[in-house]
Amino acid sequence: MRLQLNLNQNLDNYEDFYDMLSDSHNDLDDGQSRMLDAELVLLLSNHIGDLNVLRQAFALARVNVERALPR
Repeated sequence: MRLQLNLNQNLDNYEDFYDMLSDSHNDLDDGQSRMLDAELVLLLSNHIGDLNVLRQAFALARVNVERALPR
């Protein structure tokens, strides 16, 4: 069975999540902030553990970035 990326609301409180994400970047320079984002991707990818779901997430994230910030 192939799992699908869950695009439905799955967080109990988006505001708390956003605050936590934003706060985690406090007092970091740009390089440290990018490294934190990369570390989060690796940790959460390991937690998810399903390459099919991760492929879907990476593809969707890339499409969203390219649409939001075209070259």
